Amino acid sequence: MSSRIGRTRAEEIGRIVASIAADEIMPRFRAGMTAGAEGVDGLRRKTSAFDVVTAADEATERALGAALLRMFPGAALIGEEAADAGGDALPADLIAGADLAFIIDPLDGTKNFSSGLPLFGTMLAATIRGEIVFGLIHDPVTGETLTALRGEGAWATTTEGRSRELRVAAAEPVAQMHGVAGTNFLPQPLRGRLAHNLDRVGLNFWLRCAAQEYRLAATGGCHFLVYNRLMPWDHAAGWLLHREAGGHSAHLDGTPYLPTHTTGGLICAPDEASWLALREALFGEGVN
Repeated sequence: MSSRIGRTRAEEIGRIVASIAADEIMPRFRAGMTAGAEGVDGLRRKTSAFDVVTAADEATERALGAALLRMFPGAALIGEEAADAGGDALPADLIAGADLAFIIDPLDGTKNFSSGLPLFGTMLAATIRGEIVFGLIHDPVTGETLTALRGEGAWATTTEGRSRELRVAAAEPVAQMHGVAGTNFLPQPLRGRLAHNLDRVGLNFWLRCAAQEYRLAATGGCHFLVYNRLMPWDHAAGWLLHREAGGHSAHLDGTPYLPTHTTGGLICAPDEASWLALREALFGEGVN
């Protein structure tokens, strides 16, 4: 099995993801759903009324996993829905040790999807012995695919095949930055400190979808992202896209992010100086 993913194979994966999303996700979108009512199209709760899964999630993960194994026989697969269904802890050892592993979020933003809101996406990352080497976010509604290869940049591809290179937003003073600062998974007292300090930034918003939030950050549509709960299917692909588009990111204590980390928080900003200024503005010295 070759673990090499160059631009040609990356673009082939992108086409496969787009095709599966068109077949498995979009026909189910708004097809008989009523404001996210449970029992419609297989919709059910996982851990809460917000954390839900649908038939679209499961069908997409199965189809994408099968397609990846045809391309890369013997690769390890870490899918969000399979992990949740198995009730297992995150297979950090598998991610760290596999010659090639694919981390799949088949339908990020399921709550939006099940509520008829067109803000969701498919996220896919590849790791080689724990290092993220490939990241992809596909928007099934617009058909646009964002792709990144470690050390080779990040680009967006339209349904017509047009491509453009990605760049994060230009640096701005904190008071003029806008972005996502998620407070919902932060422990106290960090949660209270962040909530208290949010008026120091220009604008804070939340799309209920990491795929679309990372998409904004990697294309220059917002300045920052702040997260705490770091499941790899939610962050590995977006982290690489943001990095390859020129951004700077790190855990709240300044240490590097790895896909085996699920805690420690994460701040993404246009550059290191912006990162430092944002962390100071939002958290001060009490981030450990």
